[in-house]
Amino acid sequence: MSLAVDDAAWASAWRHRSPGDKLLLCVGLVVCALVLPAWPGSLLVGGTAVALALGPARVPARTFGRAVRLPLAFILVSAVTAVVEVGGDGLGWAPDAAARAGSLVGHALAGSAAVLLLATTTPMSDLLPALQRLRVPTAVVEVASVTYRLLFVLLTSLTTIREAQTARMGYATVRGSYRSAGVLAAAVLTRSWDRARRLQEGLAGRGMDLGLQVLPESQPSSRRFVAATVAGLVVLVAVGLVGA
Repeated sequence: MSLAVDDAAWASAWRHRSPGDKLLLCVGLVVCALVLPAWPGSLLVGGTAVALALGPARVPARTFGRAVRLPLAFILVSAVTAVVEVGGDGLGWAPDAAARAGSLVGHALAGSAAVLLLATTTPMSDLLPALQRLRVPTAVVEVASVTYRLLFVLLTSLTTIREAQTARMGYATVRGSYRSAGVLAAAVLTRSWDRARRLQEGLAGRGMDLGLQVLPESQPSSRRFVAATVAGLVVLVAVGLVGA
């Protein structure tokens, strides 16, 4: 089983670029999304991230669009709750509700687009060793690695159980669909927990207390890419501040 974002990262035109170079670009875009004014800074940052993903990196537009749907839903809900006030007359909108919601949505969407640019161009097998070289604490890298592996355990369990339920007409009626969905959630959690426990016991039995050590692929940094990244970020900051 596979994930669409993971498949896009392996097939990206930037697959063999240095993870450090891509981290510099994407972290720089996230910082710009946070510090620049929502207009026009967030629009510039988000547009740049999307243009780089769909252009030079050649990420499929459908994959990128589907990946941004869940963050977008969360951002919209957060924006609504952030502009609601409780007063003597009950619930109401804040005086600057439109401006506050627009600023929140703009910053969050621009930052999400920058993070998705990294996710759709850099496989986890490249990103985790790069984080280790950047002196990120080992515990943090290990948690990220285990979480990534468990995603595939969950996906495999979910697909297998759902196929079995569908073959038994578990989703033929609305009532049956609700019942099957509840059984599916319970079964996936218990089976995934059991498989994760057996995986941990197997690794511990082999003496792998410090994580699985692998030999990362050599991906040298590109001075041209780094220079273009720094120059592009400087231009974004300048245009964002001047246009504010």
